[in-house]
Amino acid sequence: MGFILRLVTWWNSQTVGTQLFTWRKGVKVGEDAQGNIFYETRDKKRRWVIFNGEAEASRVDADWHGWLHWTWNDAPTTTPLTHKPWEKPHQENLTGTALAYAPAGSIRRAHPAERRDYEAWTPE
Repeated sequence: MGFILRLVTWWNSQTVGTQLFTWRKGVKVGEDAQGNIFYETRDKKRRWVIFNGEAEASRVDADWHGWLHWTWNDAPTTTPLTHKPWEKPHQENLTGTALAYAPAGSIRRAHPAERRDYEAWTPE
């Protein structure tokens, strides 16, 4: 069943076609903290990522994103980027999950804030 899923789906890591292309032409450049593996062709004209699990673009941290999109030529494994002390660690997009941001007063919070300044409209 896993082989058939890989033939027709791209969101579960990689398809068989991507795996064959990676095997034939890919050179492993590095791996990030989430286990995503980054490749480029031997002639250095193409770059791609094989996700460890669900293929979600926000799971690629900023260092590797810049390398994938040719913002810089050197991979973070060979030339690590300097980070400021105030920078937060990378976090994937949590929209649509239970961990998504909910502001104070949102009905998605376990205990929504009391709204004494609001009075619901009722038709007369």
